[in-house]
Amino acid sequence: MSSEQRWNQLRAIRGDTRVVGVFGWPVEHSLSPAMHNAAFNALGLPYLYIPFPVRPEDIGPAIRSLNVLGVIGVNLTIPHKESVLPFLDSVTTEAKNVGAVNTVHCVDGKLLGDNTDGRGFIKPLEELGFESAGKRVLVLGAGGAARSVVFRLATEGAHVTITNRTRERAEKLAADVIKTGINSDSIAVVDAEDNPSLYEAARNSNLIVHTTRIGMYPENDAMPSIEIDALHSDMIVYDLIYNPIKTKLLKAAEMKGCRTISGVKMLVTQGAAAFERWTGIWPPVDIMETAVVQSLNG
Repeated sequence: MSSEQRWNQLRAIRGDTRVVGVFGWPVEHSLSPAMHNAAFNALGLPYLYIPFPVRPEDIGPAIRSLNVLGVIGVNLTIPHKESVLPFLDSVTTEAKNVGAVNTVHCVDGKLLGDNTDGRGFIKPLEELGFESAGKRVLVLGAGGAARSVVFRLATEGAHVTITNRTRERAEKLAADVIKTGINSDSIAVVDAEDNPSLYEAARNSNLIVHTTRIGMYPENDAMPSIEIDALHSDMIVYDLIYNPIKTKLLKAAEMKGCRTISGVKMLVTQGAAAFERWTGIWPPVDIMETAVVQSLNG
């Protein structure tokens, strides 16, 4: 969004302007204000997206203040995605399964928690024509981002193999999926130290998803532990990192002829799903993506 557009948006603030935002600690790095406000401006909607720095110990009073202040809803980032759960009136099935909330919507005086990460992850794949059902997927990592990815892939009917530096964490994620009964026969774990098995899992995959922080700015030269020779032109490599936009892993994958997806796509699409929940309108994701890229390059 240009400085002129931002000024026009500020001048348009009235008593009936609707407020949404993001709670985080810290929150200064968030790209959400740029992409949401760009979309609101493009659609001419009377909304304003604001970053709120909320200390971990203040998440309860902060989230309970939304209805009192007339705030429509907020996104949640580190460290609030799990700690907010006791303060909500209800959560969606997806948020319950993942065990984390990234979007809160105030509905009829109640606080509804949702998790849009799974939808944000899967939509860019669908746009490439990738149908997850029956496909073999290797997920690198077993943290919070991996949970959303694995649950969504399981729901879509994929055969998912999880690998993580700490095997116990991967096994815990697999067990949590199996416990829900979602495609429970198609979840496996491979030891990150078992090079032959990991190589085979990667080589036989239709999709590899990297969910850890390895390769994130400023450690741009770092690579996850995966054999580059296992990559081939019949697979997609999806890195959830969005800064840098093209990680070392994605560059290597492109050299091997793979189709690739940057984490910018998931960032924008999960934001778009939150936008739709608050407004009832699917936003112009191209404008949101441009705002994110400009912020990263600026």
